[in-house]
Amino acid sequence: MLLGSTFRLHNKRLSSLLLLILILALTACGGASDNNTPAQTSNNTTTADSAPTDTADTAAMSRSGVLRVAMQPVVNLDPIAISSDSEVLFANHIYDYLVDVDAQSNPVPRLATEWAVSDDGRTYTFQLAPGVTWHDGSPFTAADVVWTFDRLRQTEGAPTADLYANIAAIAATGDLEVTFTLTNPNPFFLYDLSDNHALVLKADTADANTAFNGTGPFKVASYTPEDRIVMTANEAYFIPDQPQLAGLEIIFFNDDTAAIEALRGGQIDLAMRMSSSLFQSLQGEPGITTIDIPTNGFDLIRLRSDRAPGNDPRVIQALKLATDREAIFNVVQQGYGAIGNDSPIGPLYAAYHAPAAQPPARDVEAARALLAEAGYDAANPLRLTLHTPDTGGRPDLAAVLKAQWAEAGVEIDLSVEPESVYYGDDGWLEVDLGITGWGSRPYPQFYLDVMLISDAKWNESHFADTEFDALARLAGSTLDEAERIQAYADMQALLIERGPVIIPYYFAQFAAVSDQFDGFTLKAFAGRTDFRTVAYTGK
Repeated sequence: MLLGSTFRLHNKRLSSLLLLILILALTACGGASDNNTPAQTSNNTTTADSAPTDTADTAAMSRSGVLRVAMQPVVNLDPIAISSDSEVLFANHIYDYLVDVDAQSNPVPRLATEWAVSDDGRTYTFQLAPGVTWHDGSPFTAADVVWTFDRLRQTEGAPTADLYANIAAIAATGDLEVTFTLTNPNPFFLYDLSDNHALVLKADTADANTAFNGTGPFKVASYTPEDRIVMTANEAYFIPDQPQLAGLEIIFFNDDTAAIEALRGGQIDLAMRMSSSLFQSLQGEPGITTIDIPTNGFDLIRLRSDRAPGNDPRVIQALKLATDREAIFNVVQQGYGAIGNDSPIGPLYAAYHAPAAQPPARDVEAARALLAEAGYDAANPLRLTLHTPDTGGRPDLAAVLKAQWAEAGVEIDLSVEPESVYYGDDGWLEVDLGITGWGSRPYPQFYLDVMLISDAKWNESHFADTEFDALARLAGSTLDEAERIQAYADMQALLIERGPVIIPYYFAQFAAVSDQFDGFTLKAFAGRTDFRTVAYTGK
């Protein structure tokens, strides 16, 4: 989910006949479009760090090729509501961020060319790129940024309302200058501005779910909800030589096995967010380049702590003791990624991860004893339904947990659901026991603020701990780095001791791309992968 938040590639196994039908249908509806498209030209007008260019003196740029990407079907297309990889990927190429994050998790310019921060850490002033236009031809100004972030922070029920609650004021201090004033210092504010939802819209946009008027590198040519989104290059994009592709297609698949077979058959060019076993099956495949990178993305197993049986601390501790994280890592992740420690602050955050904070080793007998103290035994076993999306390795994770917990006398029924059902109408926030995929973020404070503090928008475990809340507030506001490091270490130890969550691993990110394309760089959150510099080689 942001969840990646989130991640909507199914892991069912289709029969050979059904798979053949799907691939033939894809080909019939145009999925195997010719990538040797006629060259297109563009007159770029400006860069993120230079003055506008006289288009009459700029050599026309040659664009070619259409990159066809397999993703899950989309539900929300308004940036304020997007969450899945496919939705973020779409929005990321239609609109632009004020501040972006590169593949190394560094804040980088996009619509903002530069910024200055006051000594007290409360005032951020941004200079905006000149010469930027919306897809409808109208000019981009500071007023668009002000309107966008006011909408993000003031829309009731929006996931960004909490994220931007610390903003005291936003003002257009020039046609191309915006100033943010914070109530309290926030050392991660630049990262907050690069949140998945923080794509800049034109002021007074009435319906961003159907009117796709961005400043981004591609324009929407057509959108067929049951099939695909077709985009063409924005010939007036403000960064010279971008994009290099003539077009982009996001083709919808409800099954990752079918997507991989379409990649093998040449009906698509790129697949991301697949299971470890499917990724391994592509090793050495002619014409396909495979990529894997470490991330801080994780699958969260959580028990609601605000009602029975999760309101008895002995129950979650028993489930933790009955869990063999190393076995899960080897079986489900097949060695890709890293073993988890029940905290969202993983080893990718080298400065903040506490290696010494480790959950207790598996102890089935100790788990049985705790359950007996809580009133559960062979005559009255603990029975729970474990809900999980049917994507990635989550169904496999659920099956392994069912087997491991059975050894401690816990009886689990599995409910494997389409992501649209699991996340639909916030059902995932209501179930007692669930598995949720959380995408990798460039900084750890995000997870604390949106999923673990007491009043967090997506506090699916309903965890409420005053000590944890105080530590999270300290880590997210102090300008003393040593103080922040200690607060993060204390939170990791606290979550192991009494948090109602289990994080068995931090997963790797996978991609497989046709070797007819160069310049592809996979990001830890697949939906934030940037195609502006991808080029078609046709080799």
